[in-house]
Amino acid sequence: MKSLNQDIREKLSNLNIFEKIIVANFVVFLISFICMRLQGSDASLQWLSLSKSFSDLLSKPWTLLTYGFSHYSFSHLFFNMIVLYFFGRSFSNLFKEDVSLKVYFLGIFSGGLAFVLVYNLFPSGILNTVGPLVGASAGVRAVIIFLCTYLPNKEVRFFTFQFPLKYIGIALILFDIPGLFTQNSGGTVAHIGGYILGYIYAKQFQNGVDIGQFIDRITSYFSASKSNLKTVHKKKKNNSFAGKKKEEFDRFTHQKQIDLILDKISKSGYDSLTQVEKDFLFRAGK
Repeated sequence: MKSLNQDIREKLSNLNIFEKIIVANFVVFLISFICMRLQGSDASLQWLSLSKSFSDLLSKPWTLLTYGFSHYSFSHLFFNMIVLYFFGRSFSNLFKEDVSLKVYFLGIFSGGLAFVLVYNLFPSGILNTVGPLVGASAGVRAVIIFLCTYLPNKEVRFFTFQFPLKYIGIALILFDIPGLFTQNSGGTVAHIGGYILGYIYAKQFQNGVDIGQFIDRITSYFSASKSNLKTVHKKKKNNSFAGKKKEEFDRFTHQKQIDLILDKISKSGYDSLTQVEKDFLFRAGK
């Protein structure tokens, strides 16, 4: 008989990467809510939210990412997560998990950086009366714009209406622009940072360039360091293909197959795919 801990771990392992991010956001919100109730203040969020002050950022550099997991209200959290869920499903079915993570986290990073830079470059401008930044919106918008840029002509259905995916991105940006002149101007600046990241990432990815590859190098370095502490060095076999390591070659050919299928979808629609191609896309999202 499974213990509760084992059952929870098994269920979490079956979630895709965006569903895990959603769970993490709800857990952080719940912990913050409990702390605020016990302390009678939002002191716990002060350690997670992003200040517009550059000196504060230097003293709490982690807030450039943790603000993306912090929300003051349940409605703000719920709206961000429901949008991320629906777009995240499409993203996870088309791209590998590492790409999903990089777009999302770099979107949060880019949004936070835009927020801090705009205030420090224009201290008496639109962000003058804005407080600390919280919310996953920049990461969510980076994911949406990535999809809209990478697959602009992919047909999507909304009730009885059917239109290209690019129009969702255009509408999202147009609806966001007036927010620069509201009390949530800081959030809108962060959204724009996410838009820019998602667009640039998708354009470069179409050209075969992964601008988030430095994250792979960082994680690989720490993984290798950890592995070297635990294992004895063994003589490595020279598994190279066209000057690349086998893992890099397999990853390249895998993504090329996906790109060919995505190109077919953008030209002829999802229904034009063969069952083999549909099955391949489904497996690629696992």
